[in-house]
Amino acid sequence: MEKGGEGPNMAVARVGQRSKESFTRAQMVFPDGTSRATIERDPQPLYVERGFGSYLLDIDGRRFLDLNCNFTTLIHGHAFAPVVEALTHQLQRGSCFANPTTSEVELAELLCGRIPQVDCVRFVNTGTEAVLFAIKAARAFTGRSKIAKLEGAYHGAYDWAEVSLAATPDNWGDPSAPKCTAFYRGMPASVLDEVVVLRFNDVEGVRRLLSLHAHELAGVILDPMPSRGGLIAPNPEFIDAIQETARKNDILVIADEVLNLRQSFRGASARYGLVPDLVTMGKIIGGGLPIGAIGGRDDVMKVFDASAGRPMLPQGGTFSANPLSMTAGLAAMRHLDHSALEHIEALGNVIRDGIGRAISSRSAPLCVTGAASLFRIHPMSRVPNDNRDAHPTPAGATVMKQLTRFFAENGIILPHGAAAAISTPMTRDDAHLIVDVFASFLDSHQDIIESRQVRT
Repeated sequence: MEKGGEGPNMAVARVGQRSKESFTRAQMVFPDGTSRATIERDPQPLYVERGFGSYLLDIDGRRFLDLNCNFTTLIHGHAFAPVVEALTHQLQRGSCFANPTTSEVELAELLCGRIPQVDCVRFVNTGTEAVLFAIKAARAFTGRSKIAKLEGAYHGAYDWAEVSLAATPDNWGDPSAPKCTAFYRGMPASVLDEVVVLRFNDVEGVRRLLSLHAHELAGVILDPMPSRGGLIAPNPEFIDAIQETARKNDILVIADEVLNLRQSFRGASARYGLVPDLVTMGKIIGGGLPIGAIGGRDDVMKVFDASAGRPMLPQGGTFSANPLSMTAGLAAMRHLDHSALEHIEALGNVIRDGIGRAISSRSAPLCVTGAASLFRIHPMSRVPNDNRDAHPTPAGATVMKQLTRFFAENGIILPHGAAAAISTPMTRDDAHLIVDVFASFLDSHQDIIESRQVRT
């Protein structure tokens, strides 16, 4: 029998017995019992049996409204019928070939026709690969090696993109000149020397630091609304400062829209007035299968051109543009029309507004950020302006852990410390359920929230 997800009074255990048993088995074959560092556990992870629409069913038979959507990937939810049909048809014809297929041409045509500044694309297998090759493309085009990036912003598992991803108050340095910090033990010092770290929404800092390092910078990479950095809206002046300074100094602007392409029909850059030279894409463009893409200006993308011999930047990959990812992505993107995007943005407005009203009516020291089909709750009363503002205190982190637990106990998967995502199968009833569970959390945990001295 499917349980959970019926309302804030239908609490269930966070992790069922079969999930606990599966985790015990997993600890025998994985270093920490999981195959991804991003798997959430409290203290064990929840093992999934299947997904349907906006819901998950765990292996203990309990239903959960899914606000993770595999880290925002599943914009149409689970087992989306057009994708299932397209994949079934393709699987009967083959899963991968050394030769190209027309499905890759069709998906490329869709992206080039929809996303501004994308004259042509190259497909890879992950968002990490897309960022990796976009940075390499900027280097090949400019002949420079350094990159600039935002403090606390996630751009995948490429050394240069990971610099200052995990910066904390103990090591992030002067506000006017952020320190380059290593993401893992043993990261080469030379990598840190090749990166300029910027603060999100710091207009003057961006102008000064980009100008100071202009002769060495190949590109500046930014997510228009960094999820790990707080899912905070960019100030128009900040976008202008990035573009004007980059253009003046022949620095390429790389928009990382692997996560935020879902913010509008034409993507996040178009929503916020950013005009990039290169765009990285992933997640939603694969329909639930592995994918990444680099797109951009025709002259910049020429670095991949191998028609006359060895290109300036060779790029391959055994599974790049595989027909399963291409077919699934094409089916998903064709159904992600204006109507679908308007639907999930309307639900996002209901959720953000409802959470905001619940906070205001109770004078709770929390806030909510986000846009379109994304939202994130913060353990602070003032909306943060950048990654440093959004960095939770230990007390705030405890409150957020309690919030995630409460949501799970009430049949909702709420990501911990990341963006919550809305999918097209969700309804207004689902949106109101999210708001009701959040309000119930505030009412039942008021003493914890107040005693933790959450930042104001």
